[in-house]
Amino acid sequence: MAVPARRTSKAKKAKRRTHYKLTVPGMSTCSNCGELKRSHHVCPACGQYNGKDVNAQEA
Repeated sequence: MAVPARRTSKAKKAKRRTHYKLTVPGMSTCSNCGELKRSHHVCPACGQYNGKDVNAQEA
């Protein structure tokens, strides 16, 4: 089993972890308008889900 030769310093760990918060987990961009939306939910900006207009069917 591979074992690190040296201990990872606090600074090295912090530099690697700076990119963890760049994207919000559970959020994705809408393919229609490009706004952030929750994954597997209707886009609140344009009302589309999976390429289909969902709000027009409700009315």
